[in-house]
Order: sequence, then C-alpha cells, then structure tokens
Amino acid sequence: MSSMEIDLGLTFDNSYAEELEGFYVACLGDKAPGPELVKLNAPLAQSISLTNTDSGELADVFSGSIAPVGSSPLAQVYAGHQFGGFTPQLGDGRALLLGEVLNKEGKRLDLQLKGSGPTKFSRRGDGKAVLGAVLREYIVSEAMHALNIPTTRALAVVITGEPIMRTQSLPGAVLTRIASSHLRVGTFQFFSARGELDKVKQLADYAIARHYPELKESQQPYLDFLCAVRDRQAKLVAKWLLVGFVHGVMNTDNMTISGETIDYGPCAFMDNYDTNAVFSSIDEQGRYSYNNQPVIAQWNLARLAETLLPLINDDREESITLATEAVTGFWDTFHLCWLTGMRAKLGISTEEPGDLLLCEQLQESMSGQEVDFTQVFRQLASDLQSGANESQTLFKDAEQFNLWRGAWLARLAKENLSTAVRVEMMNGANPIYIPRNHLVEHAIEAAEQEGDYQPFEKLLAVLASPYTRQVDADEYTMPAPESFGRYRTYCGT
Repeated sequence: MSSMEIDLGLTFDNSYAEELEGFYVACLGDKAPGPELVKLNAPLAQSISLTNTDSGELADVFSGSIAPVGSSPLAQVYAGHQFGGFTPQLGDGRALLLGEVLNKEGKRLDLQLKGSGPTKFSRRGDGKAVLGAVLREYIVSEAMHALNIPTTRALAVVITGEPIMRTQSLPGAVLTRIASSHLRVGTFQFFSARGELDKVKQLADYAIARHYPELKESQQPYLDFLCAVRDRQAKLVAKWLLVGFVHGVMNTDNMTISGETIDYGPCAFMDNYDTNAVFSSIDEQGRYSYNNQPVIAQWNLARLAETLLPLINDDREESITLATEAVTGFWDTFHLCWLTGMRAKLGISTEEPGDLLLCEQLQESMSGQEVDFTQVFRQLASDLQSGANESQTLFKDAEQFNLWRGAWLARLAKENLSTAVRVEMMNGANPIYIPRNHLVEHAIEAAEQEGDYQPFEKLLAVLASPYTRQVDADEYTMPAPESFGRYRTYCGT
C-alpha cells in the first residue's frame, strides 16, 4: 500500500464501474486544505464493516482528498427534466461515487461523496457544498430512515477547511451518503435522448439485476420493470404525504429507480397543514407543492416509460398502450398505500367503503385552520385514551373538525378493538418528532457560526426515535414561533 492509499476495511465490489463503461467518467475529488471529521454515523459504519477508526484518515477519504483502497471513483452521467424543461446532459457535478460495498446482510450499497469538487459535469459550478446544506441532508435523511421511509442515508460529515462563496462566505463541507444505487430516471433519459437504445437496454438489464432480480425470468421484463419502479415510487410518495414531507425538487434526475428518497435540497416538513405548501425558493408556480407530489411522480414515470418503449414491444403502438396502462396504474397503488397509512394514523383496523371519504373530510377540516399536521394525529390518540377533546384546541374554528370527529368515533365503534390496542396502533403510525424547520436551522446556524454541534447532535438523537416520547424533548414537538417567518430553502447550496 502506498502512502497515498487508505484502507477503510471495506470490501468494494464496483459493478457500475465494471459493467457500465460509457455511463460515467473516472474522476478524483479535490484536495481539501484542512479536512476534519465532525460526524460519523457509527451504527451505519458498523453495518457496512467500516473498521478504520482513524479520524484523520477518515477525514482524508470522506473529503475526497484521498481515494480509499478498492474504490473506483467516478461521476455518473444523466439527463433530466428540471421544473418541466429537459436538459440533455446533467450528471454528477459535485458528487463522486467511490464505489459499491456490501453490508452485513449482503445488500449492495453505493458509497458517494457530495461536495468533493468539480467534475466534467459541473457546468461552471464549483462542485463544492457548504456545511449548512450538508447538515440539513444528514438530519433529514436520517429522520426519514427513522420514520421507515426509503431514503439515502448519511454516513459522515467532513468540513474541508476552505470557505465557499455563495451569497456569503460559508464553511465548506462534504457529505458521505449511502444509497441502494444512484440510478435515476434521468440516467435512462440521457441515453434515450441520444438514440443509444443499446445502452438503454444495458442500463435496464443492470437495474433489473440490481434492484428487481425477480424479473429476470419475466416474459415481459421491461414492462414489469416499469411497473415495479412505479409501485415503489407510488408507495414512497404516499409515505411522504402521510408525514407532511415536501421534497421540493422532484426533477426526473432526482427520482431513483430503487424507490429511495434522494437529494435533500429545498425540502422540508410541514408544520401547519397546507395542501399547497412549497419550501423551494425557485418553485414559484408550486409545481412540487405538497399535494402535487403524486401528480409529478406519475409524470416522471411517464418520462421513464418513454425511454423503455422500444424495449417493451416491437410494435410501437402496442408498446405505448402497455406503457400507458402501466403508468396509469400509479394511482391505484398510491391511493391504496395512502389510505392504508391513513387508516393506521386514525386507528382504523378494518376496511369500509366510506374510509376514503372520512380521511378526506379530516383534511378538509384542517384546511385553512393553521393546525399542526403532526400534532393533530398524536392528539387524537391522546384524546381517545383520555376521553377528552383537546384536539379541537389546535383549530382556529373547530366546528367542521368536531363534526368529523363524531363520524370518526362512530366508525371506530364498528370495530371490536380495545382502546389500548388502537392507541398503540395510532402512536406507531404518527410521529411525535419530525425535523422541525426552525430546529434544523438552529442546528445549522450553531455549527456554521460557532462551531457548536451540540444542537445538531441533540436533534439527531431525538429524531432517531420519532414515535416514542422522550424526556426533556417537549421543545422538539412544537411548531416554529411566529417570529421564524416563512420558511425557504435553496437549490445548489
């Protein structure tokens, strides 16, 4: 081993680099002037058998300064529809795929750096990331994992020791994240737009082998592949809505083939229920608003379907018919997952035809009431246990809610289920703690301005057990104070 190689103890098995030549460019990260490891996700590190505990060596690797033994660093190419407009070439402009490792269960995982410097695909960008954006992704992605929502995960945060200029000078940082893969709808779009159908097929075969191996013997593997991606995305977006999450940038290059949430830029969780909630500074039309997320997910899947048409059937018209039916099926899966989740949130253990209307009427009662989305469901469970109706105090005008509450209690009375079991079901589906935007910003500001990571660590600890009430954590259940104002997040930070 040379002095410029560092062994993390990981066993790399880099199938993307070895099997998909032409889908990437080999690339190295920038040399960071003063890398320092400020956070390592120890349980996640253990799960992938990362045995190196030298913080200096970890900082060198996770800043991008030195490639670890066995890695094959590369920047992936892809295209994408961004806010509806197609860009034929995007790619990893500030990300570096170090390679793939197998965790202790034998699952293949990407190990990627974000913010390690420019690549061929940087498009005049500096390829860097700032500490605030890195900490936000760490907090929110780990919170999503704790909420049982498929997501990329954060392994490490390294500060680089260099200032990065945005609207002001900010500390530079690199995030190390882990994903089932970084294959995107936009990856298929890149080769389809260039007419390289052989590469579209090669990519589809690779994606099937990696994520949907049960389809390898299918009579219609590419149609079934489209349906499988559709179902994972429908279930994913339903889970987002059930906890009030707004992704913010649902471009096709931010939709994974694996069905994991990826790229936590202008994302946020709602405090007050608002179907039109938008947190992205550039989403002026509300394209990626809370309620529009399933619509956009299906639209993105239609773009994936377009790339697969030549593979689905030799007859183009037949292929279009089959693909259209597949994409249209998104709504059945989405509505089923959303309704199943809502039943659990409301303590409903059986199925009746009126359940969908009941759930929609609750939403209507919350609309315009400035009622905290997370609090109301937990309060419903508490009220069920106590026999009180404290939930109504969360509303400005509770008249419509109280009418709904009567219908809900009547629905529950039809089931032979004890209150204790029902409350346990509800509390298992309704988090107490979410990454409240003002708390995320407080953690970021303390780290950026004072080098104080205690608020960050405390927030992470609370969010790791979102369904269980914790001692001295009441402040983490509260929405932002009025002085916090309208929350906005930004792309490209």
